[in-house]
This record gives sequence, C-alpha cells and structure tokens, in this order.
Amino acid sequence: MEPNRQFNLRADHMSSSDAHAAGIDVGLRAYMLKVYNYMTLGLALTGLVAYAASNSAPLMQAIYGTPLQWVVMLAPIGFVFFLAARIHKMSTQTAQITFWVYAGIMGLSLSYIFLAYTGASVARVFFITAGAFAGLSLYGYTTKKNLSGMGTFLIMGVIGLIIASVVNIFLESSALHLTISVLGVLIFAGLTAYDTQRIKSIYRAADGGDVAEKKAIMGALTLYLDFINMFIFMLQLFGNRQ
Repeated sequence: MEPNRQFNLRADHMSSSDAHAAGIDVGLRAYMLKVYNYMTLGLALTGLVAYAASNSAPLMQAIYGTPLQWVVMLAPIGFVFFLAARIHKMSTQTAQITFWVYAGIMGLSLSYIFLAYTGASVARVFFITAGAFAGLSLYGYTTKKNLSGMGTFLIMGVIGLIIASVVNIFLESSALHLTISVLGVLIFAGLTAYDTQRIKSIYRAADGGDVAEKKAIMGALTLYLDFINMFIFMLQLFGNRQ
C-alpha cells in the first residue's frame, strides 16, 4: 500500500511539473510573438513613412536642404535613449506611442535610401535581410548554447563601427567604407542571435500585464535596431545606386 501511495505522489508531482513547464512554454511563445509583432509593425511603419517622404519633393527639400536634416538624423537616437531610460516609469500606452513615433521618425531619416538606391535593389536587399534575420533570430531562440559571451565583444564592435564611420567622413576612403559595411553586417548578424536569446531569457511567467508588455516593447526595439542596421549595411554592399 505504501509503495503505491509513494508512486501516486510522485506521479502527481511529475504531472504538476509538466503542466507548469507547458504553461511557461505557452507564455513564452505568446511573449516572443508579441515582440516580433511589435517589431514587424514598427518596420512596416518605418518603410511606409520613408517611401511616402521620398516621393514628396517639398518635404525632402525641407529635410535635406536645411539644418532640419540633423534633427531628423539624430532624433531617433534620442528616442532610443529616452525610451530605454524612462520606460519603467511610463504607462504601457505611452511606451507604445513612443515606439510608434520613433519608428515614424526613423522612416523620415531613412527616406534618402529611395533616392540614393533603385527601388528594385532596396526591395531585394530588404528580403535578403529579412531571410537572414529570421534564420539568425530562430537560431538565437532555439540554441542551447549560451551566447552571453558574445555580448561584450559585439557591443565593442558596434562602438568600433561608430568611430570608424566618423573617421571615414573625413577620409572618404572607399576601402574603409567597404570594410565598415562588411563588419557591420557580421556584427549585427551576431547581435540578432544574441539579443533574441537575451530577450527570451528575461521572460518571467509571473510578470504582470504591464511589465510583460513593456518588456515586449523593449525587446521589439532591440530587434528592430538589429534589423535596420543589418539592412543598411547590406544595402551599402549590394544596393544599386541611382
């Protein structure tokens, strides 16, 4: 009688553990789906704004023919820092609005690509980037390998890219430009896998609605930046100029 009782208790415990694990898995999938949905909608908004702005000659003249171009170019950076620093104090609705406004302003700052590159090459590079991003993000989500060791190295690489890009503004070296573009693709490819794993790792089944929503917004912003930067560097490598 006693062995049967112990077996039943063990079986009940295993069933409870399996149900808990399944619940976390379902919650994690819903959380990651929300991250990807925010990112995808943000990219769609950016693309629509960029395309619409590029087809408005007065708007393009107002942006790139005046000092306003610096505001448009630097504003997205300000939004990223603002959202990262203040999101924990924002309401969920305010965080969402800030993300959408950021995506729209990023569209204005990227509107030049439709003038600098042919539409066919922009579309081609976009789909190449989307395919690469999907594969890298899937790897980051499914791999059992701990990618945290890549983080510091990749962030240092981003800082190096920024410094090299600023230097090349004055040098105007085509060889350095090519090197920056190749390294940029590789670094943001690595960040896509690393950031996906990190976003997955910060999920907690016990997070409340607002906390989970804000985590999803910040996760979407991170992956959005990885995608946009990888796209820009790939466009510099493979895009056909007008």
